[in-house]
Amino acid sequence: MSALRRLIARGFTLVEDVVYVCLGVLLAASAGALVVSGGAAFWQSLRVGAPVGDIVNVLDRILLVLMIIELLYTVKVSFREHALVPEPFLIVGLIAATRRILIVTAQFAVFLEKTAEETAFRHAMLELALLTLMVVALVASLLMLRRRAATPIPDSGS
Repeated sequence: MSALRRLIARGFTLVEDVVYVCLGVLLAASAGALVVSGGAAFWQSLRVGAPVGDIVNVLDRILLVLMIIELLYTVKVSFREHALVPEPFLIVGLIAATRRILIVTAQFAVFLEKTAEETAFRHAMLELALLTLMVVALVASLLMLRRRAATPIPDSGS
């Protein structure tokens, strides 16, 4: 029976590897397409005078590419080690939160020029406060994981 279990486990490992390779190809293609479109958008915004909204959109694309690259790294590590590592996911969350903070801040500045609603101000401030707490929690989690990895494991044989 253990030979059958090993055969099934190898089959699952093969399926897992195929899925990881497909995900990696899709993520790499997505990152490449975003870099090309982001470069084109950046060039276009420079030609027309670069209003703040255009620069924010370019920055948004750049941060999205960073997130995709970090996810690609996660796929690479998972493919190589056949283990799920939490650090890349925390970094993706940190980039995503930072990206959203930048977008909310930029959109809020444009929105305030059009209208001076108090509820919109409260909603934006609440979202920024929650995103800030999220950034602090993610950074704290990263620091704890790195400290844990740096802590030597005592030898139980002594």
